Amino acid sequence: MRKKRVEESKTEQFRLLKYEDINGANRLFGGKLMAWIDEVAGVTARRHCETDVTTACIDNLQFKEPAFLGNMIVIIGRLTYIGRSSMEVRVDSYVEDSKGFRRPINRAYVTMVAIDEHEKPKEVAFGLELETETEKIEWESGKKRAELRKQRRREGF
Repeated sequence: MRKKRVEESKTEQFRLLKYEDINGANRLFGGKLMAWIDEVAGVTARRHCETDVTTACIDNLQFKEPAFLGNMIVIIGRLTYIGRSSMEVRVDSYVEDSKGFRRPINRAYVTMVAIDEHEKPKEVAFGLELETETEKIEWESGKKRAELRKQRRREGF
């Protein structure tokens, strides 16, 4: 099986927060950020498997800090683990200041599934080449998270 590097599918998206992104407390609406996270995860997974994908699970979604009107939001997706038809994508979100300094505001792990033309799960055609110690650690952690997700499904969660 051919492998791809994590960097080959890495995705970065930039958003300038506008009025339609803000909630009643004058902060970034969490649901808007969740939609952007899902979009970045989908693009990342699609770049890797070169086929359509669908979202199976979003877990470990942690809102760490708020963001406000006019802030620049940076959302970065990278693959951490691949199963038979599923791919785990870690998505980190930041507020970036005018000097390029990034402050983390959110982290999520999103499970995407490769699908065929009938929208049925399809085997991921490419493995993941792990080049750094961080990528290897993420892979092992992703394997544990995948097993926990399977256990939760068996238990009806």
